[in-house]
Amino acid sequence: MTPEQEIVAKEKQQVEGTEKTRPGRYYQPDVDICETDNKLTLWVDMPGVSENDANITLKDGVLSISGIVSPSPYERLAPRYTEYNVGNYYREFVLHEDIDDQAITARMRNGVLEVELPKRLRAQARRIPIAAS
Repeated sequence: MTPEQEIVAKEKQQVEGTEKTRPGRYYQPDVDICETDNKLTLWVDMPGVSENDANITLKDGVLSISGIVSPSPYERLAPRYTEYNVGNYYREFVLHEDIDDQAITARMRNGVLEVELPKRLRAQARRIPIAAS
C-alpha cells in the first residue's frame, strides 16, 4: 500500500426495484469470482445468513442469489455508531451458454456462499496433440 492510499469503507449498495417477498432493505452482497479452465467459482459474502436462509434460483439464464437475515439479534440494540446495516441480500448474474447449468453446486460456510459453475466440455481449454511427420 502506498502512502497516498487510504482505507475507505465501501458503502453497502441497496437493491432498488426488485420484487421482494419480505419487507425490509435488500443489499447487494460483495462477490469474488475466480475462473479456471473448467469452472467459475463465486464467493458471496452474506454475514448473518445461514444455509437454510440462502436461496439460489436459475431461470432463463439468470442466476439469482438471495439471503435473509433474522432481525431478532439486533432488535434491542442502540449503538452509538454503526457501519453494519442489517438487511437481506439479493444479487443476479446472467450466465453464459458455456456454463453447465445442470451441474451448479453451492455450499455455505461462515456467512460466505460458495457457488461453483462448471463449464461445459466444449468450453473447457484442452491441449491438442501434435503428431510427428
